[in-house]
Amino acid sequence: MSPAVTEAVVLQALQKVRDPDLGRDIVSLGFVKDLQVRGANVAFTIELTTPACPVRDKMKEEARQQVATLPGVKQVEVTMTSQVRAMASQRLLPGVKNIVPVASGKGGVGKSTVSANLALALARTGAKVGLMDADVYGPSIPTIMGIREAPRQVGNKILPVEQYGVKVISMGFFIQEDQAVIWRGPMLAKMIEQFLGGVEWGDLDYLVVDLPPGTGDVQLSLCQQIPLTGAVVVSTPQDVAIKVAQKAIMMFQKLNCPVLGMIENMSYYVCPHCAQREEIFSSGGAQRAAERLKIPYLGAIPLATAMRSSSDNGRPIVLSEPDSPLAEAFMRVAENMAAQISIRNMQGQLIQDIQITF
Repeated sequence: MSPAVTEAVVLQALQKVRDPDLGRDIVSLGFVKDLQVRGANVAFTIELTTPACPVRDKMKEEARQQVATLPGVKQVEVTMTSQVRAMASQRLLPGVKNIVPVASGKGGVGKSTVSANLALALARTGAKVGLMDADVYGPSIPTIMGIREAPRQVGNKILPVEQYGVKVISMGFFIQEDQAVIWRGPMLAKMIEQFLGGVEWGDLDYLVVDLPPGTGDVQLSLCQQIPLTGAVVVSTPQDVAIKVAQKAIMMFQKLNCPVLGMIENMSYYVCPHCAQREEIFSSGGAQRAAERLKIPYLGAIPLATAMRSSSDNGRPIVLSEPDSPLAEAFMRVAENMAAQISIRNMQGQLIQDIQITF
């Protein structure tokens, strides 16, 4: 006769399942929810810290197998859900859990295209995502996202335009296409304040902020006005771009904003006719820089005509060609970024728990 199955036995078995990013088992992390044992039937939920978990299916199957091998268990039902953790409580945007600026040291590295596709990749996993275009000098997000309408104002709040499941705000909505923005620091700071506190963002898991190139007033204002989960730095592979990107990294570190990692854009080109790979701007520079600076490397995005044409047409590659290698590359980078956010937030929660204990 098989021994009776108990919740304690099931939890002990599930302690063998570990989150590879957080480095702990799913029981101690508090991922196991709604555990039910009815005779030989076991059901439970695994609640991850992000819907963009790259090992979601693997973790589900491993958990099912660990419980299925217990004596007396005949049926195992595993439900996967997610609850994105918040970086820190803040008053300006109480419904936004994580604010992630995307930066570059120099222009021309495809930062806005990367920002838009990252936001869409996160939304594709089921996350609630906003995209704030803070590149006041070259607000290209409305074009990349194919937005023709303007935001509406309700009361004293601006409603962001929702496109492809992402809430979007941009200076491009408020100026003519041929109009130049010539603002000094106080005006830029006011814009950031308005885009944060004056926009009805609602509840978001991630707010991706497309920053202008460089290390100027917009970056400084953003870091000073609200707690940031961490910044992502985009660079092309060649040495001149990497050297400038390092300045952006140093700026965030001086402003006490964690750097979630580096992305290498235009990493290589694959000929669509012969499939030969060409490293037009060299390759691997961002990864080597990340290793040298001891920050995560989030992945590489190739150079392709489809990337440019999809952005010009207002339907980014993650949507226009979701099964393409380009879209898959963005999905991997988004998953790696979400993993780094989860690690930061879980570490912050652990420190907070220790402080409460003592």
